[in-house]
Amino acid sequence: LGAEANRQAISSDDIPQHTKQAFTDVEDRRFYKHHGFDQKGIARALLHNLKSRSLKEGASTISQQLIKNSHLSQEKTLKRKLQEWKLTRQLEKKYSKDEILTLYLNTIYFGHNCFGIASAAEYYFDKKPKDLTLAESAMLAGMIKSPNNYSPFRHAEKCINRRACVLRIMRENGSISQEELLAANEIPLPISAKKSGTNKGYAHFVMDELSTLADEYDFTIGGNIQIQTYMDKDLQAYIETLSATDEGYGKAFLSLNAKTGGFSSAVSSIGNEKRLPASLIKPLLVYAPALEENHISPATPILDEKVDYGGYIPQNHDGKYHGYVSVRACVETSLNIPAVKLLSSLGINKCVEYMQKMDLQVGDNDKSLALALGGMQHGYTLKELLSAYSVFPNGGLKKTCGFIEEIKINGTTVYKKTKNARRVFGEDTAYLMTDILKSTAQKGTAKKLRTLPFDVAAKTGTVGTRNGNTDAYALSYTANDCVAVWCGNADNKKIQTSGGGVPCNYLKSINEFLYREYQKNGETIPPFAIPKSVVKIALDKAMYYDTHTMLRADDNSPADFQFFELFKSGEIPLKSSTSFTFPTINTPTVCVTESKVVITLNPASPTYYRYRIDRSDYATHTTVYEGKFLSQFVDEHVEKDKYYTYTITPIYKNNIGQAIVLPTVFTTTQDSTLIEDKQISQTEWWEK
Repeated sequence: LGAEANRQAISSDDIPQHTKQAFTDVEDRRFYKHHGFDQKGIARALLHNLKSRSLKEGASTISQQLIKNSHLSQEKTLKRKLQEWKLTRQLEKKYSKDEILTLYLNTIYFGHNCFGIASAAEYYFDKKPKDLTLAESAMLAGMIKSPNNYSPFRHAEKCINRRACVLRIMRENGSISQEELLAANEIPLPISAKKSGTNKGYAHFVMDELSTLADEYDFTIGGNIQIQTYMDKDLQAYIETLSATDEGYGKAFLSLNAKTGGFSSAVSSIGNEKRLPASLIKPLLVYAPALEENHISPATPILDEKVDYGGYIPQNHDGKYHGYVSVRACVETSLNIPAVKLLSSLGINKCVEYMQKMDLQVGDNDKSLALALGGMQHGYTLKELLSAYSVFPNGGLKKTCGFIEEIKINGTTVYKKTKNARRVFGEDTAYLMTDILKSTAQKGTAKKLRTLPFDVAAKTGTVGTRNGNTDAYALSYTANDCVAVWCGNADNKKIQTSGGGVPCNYLKSINEFLYREYQKNGETIPPFAIPKSVVKIALDKAMYYDTHTMLRADDNSPADFQFFELFKSGEIPLKSSTSFTFPTINTPTVCVTESKVVITLNPASPTYYRYRIDRSDYATHTTVYEGKFLSQFVDEHVEKDKYYTYTITPIYKNNIGQAIVLPTVFTTTQDSTLIEDKQISQTEWWEK
């Protein structure tokens, strides 16, 4: 990592006076007056520490900070403080104030992999330090307190407020005039890195994470830093080769070891910037929470129809409505309307609670039904999305995911990644979601992965219109690894690919590489483990597709008339179909035409039954037909001017179903006669 860090050294003559004043005014306003120790600051810090009963505040001068960053550990102990004072005194005796300030400015960390003011000036402004303006100097001086929080690219509002604070302090110290303060405050911040390279590799992500951890764990970046990461050098080299392919748009590749929670490779043309998540959000926000709340199962049919939520009318990507569609098929084909309907049904706040458990924050302004389709103001980083998806191969547990395993500064461990995990979904929910996403990789939008010889779950996503897309995603996971691919441009220039296109091709290539690496090491990619609380149930196919009802298949139903789906053991459909054990049909119609009796079976009547038709009059009972389904039966062997009653009985194998008695008919030379029940009851017709 050290070789890739952005480090450059300059001399004191290369630093403008207003730049020096910005740093000394905000960090150590009596720098040129004291001999390494600020007595007033020490007294103030001592009083604060006595009140808090700690050594939390140190009143460090620039000289002390230089010693602490370059020679000492990060421990907040009295022994370390005494060492700091001793070395600071030696530093002040050996070097002039300008030399100390220059050493300090050459070593401090400015975020985004920039060590020293020369690299920071180049990265943020594409300048040499000698050309820095007052506004630029104030921004850099303000950043060093917390490079992550005050980055103009991450938190522009915080950065501009911090710059204003530095300028105000400079004015109070008499370093600048009121006119200079007002003019500097009007200068806009940089909106993107000036010197960033085509692709940001693994080291960029490590340094990015280092800044965040420094704030979270309260340590200063500097000195002899040793960083233990999770990088797989072979995989990293492979994705860097893939990223070098020039297709006219940017790319990002990211892989995560699902077991350790460590990112094994990373390269990106946009760094760790937030983008709209598109349909990648659907399993996280909608489907997994709905499964967890027992609101749906993979087989639950959802009506894909036109809906209007107060003027918000979601559309599917193909502009069509598909009627009743199972949850599994909704995810496979990434339908939009069912996702919105589910979000509306569950409630936005309920779904957002699950997102927050996966460290995916949702602002109040983003809490609308459009969120189901990834509609939001800023979105998420690829790192955040891949970390969230790792919940599924980990049985519903959210692990701490990161690039860094351990950080040592001057020999002392200041950070070690925790192995703790918190539960987001039940193990059964995680598996059901995984199985649905396995189907997506087999026959859905990610079907380019279907030839992979191991269990893989996948989801795609696309942001754009018919005129072109701005973001295209493909994400997959196995029991071992999670992999994500993004294609697009930082300036949102349109690209002519969707998530299921080029990104899915890259995704397949990376998975194939991982598979080969496992084979070389004598290892495998195991199938996803099925929890005991998930069961496979046979459902009645006819009832499901004809009436959109989930009934357990009849024990006597043949294979062609049932299909299997997964359920939580406590959420199995209670009712079973009896269509084969106790055959039933809708009532046929009967009429007389030209002295012939015509019986028409309901078109929905099962064709797999045998049908027996019995005819009776006042004296005889005759079976006139027994055989396969007929749409129409004509009985020509009837006498004129006679009453007949027909009975239809469905039969499956040896199971005799419910007999249906049709209305009595009277044969005559007229076109048709049907005797109603009321008429029959009032007339002793058998005596005629």
